[in-house]
Amino acid sequence: MTDRAHLPDWLHWARRIEAIAQAGLTYCESAYDRERYSQLRALAAEILSAHTGASDATVLGWFDGQPGYATPKVDVRAACFRGDAILLVRERSDGRWCLPGGWADVGDAPAASAEREVFEEAGFTARAERLIGVFDANRNHEGGKPLSYYHAYKLIFACGIEGGQPPEHTHEISEIGFFTRDALPPLSEARTNRAQLERCFSAHADPSLDAHFE
Repeated sequence: MTDRAHLPDWLHWARRIEAIAQAGLTYCESAYDRERYSQLRALAAEILSAHTGASDATVLGWFDGQPGYATPKVDVRAACFRGDAILLVRERSDGRWCLPGGWADVGDAPAASAEREVFEEAGFTARAERLIGVFDANRNHEGGKPLSYYHAYKLIFACGIEGGQPPEHTHEISEIGFFTRDALPPLSEARTNRAQLERCFSAHADPSLDAHFE
């Protein structure tokens, strides 16, 4: 079932056109077909440029960032608790808060990526204990603006803190904090939204809760 309530039609159309073009350019052997797929790619770039203000060259750079068959990117997040309070980090880019995490690195297992992000962003050593859920990062977005061009899946792991301490500073994070369910700070919605945090709190309260998926 497709839920596009929070996804502008133009973004959905541009993604689909570019995905078709990218697959065609990956597998076709005919020079004639390659020309047609290149035209489709240019059309997708034109749509995105018209609605985002980015130049066609910039948009084509986004396309070049994921060569081969087009698939969703993978964002991995960690839910760490102290008592009933969850660990959040404050992004320098927008001054808002989210679960520690980011794009999964090639070669890392998903759980290892979550553990690494906790250490790099919050200074804690952590151990992934279970999967809380697999979310379509482009659904149920509450930030009032579309997410980035990329379609992404978000994997959230429950992680136990085993040691460490917050770093003095990082390039991406300005501060860290632990927050209860009823006292959450302004969220960096493209990274972590309220619905995802609600699932984290529910999973923490009930360890037998099955992993969420969409």
